[in-house]
Amino acid sequence: MTGREIDARETRFGRYFEDFEVGDVYKHWPGKTITEADDHLFCMITMNHHPLHTDAHYAVVVGNLVYSLVLGMSVPDVSGKAIANLEVESLKHAKPTFHGDTIYAQTTVLDKVESKSKPDRGVVTVETIGTNQRGEVVCEFRRKVLVPRRSG
Repeated sequence: MTGREIDARETRFGRYFEDFEVGDVYKHWPGKTITEADDHLFCMITMNHHPLHTDAHYAVVVGNLVYSLVLGMSVPDVSGKAIANLEVESLKHAKPTFHGDTIYAQTTVLDKVESKSKPDRGVVTVETIGTNQRGEVVCEFRRKVLVPRRSG
C-alpha cells in the first residue's frame, strides 16, 4: 500500500467517496491533553465510578474517553460528510493513558467499495491509531463509514 500523507490543517470538513484513496494517511490535528477534570467528568456522565479512574493514586483515564477523543479527532478528515458510521470492526486499548497525557491520532484508508444498490454512495474502511506524547500506541480501531459520492 502506498498513499499520500495529508496534513489535516490543509483539508476541509469531511470527504466524498472519490476523495479517499487506499493507502492515504490523515494526520489529525490538533492533539488533546487529557486532564483529571476531563476524565472525572466523562466517568460521571457515563456512570463509570471505578476507582482506577477517580482515585488520584491510579490516575488511569477511562478507555472510552480515549477512544472517543481519537474518534472525534478523525471526524473532520474521515466522517465529516458521512451518511452513517456502519461498524467498528475492532477496538484495542493497547496501553493505559494517564492524566496529563497528550493524545494524537492518524487514520489510514484501508479499502473503499462502491455501493451496489445505491450509486450515490460508497463504504470506506479505515484504521485509526491514537498515540501518546511518547509515540506509544494507546488506542487503535477499524471502522466502516458510508460516505456520499460527489457526483451522486
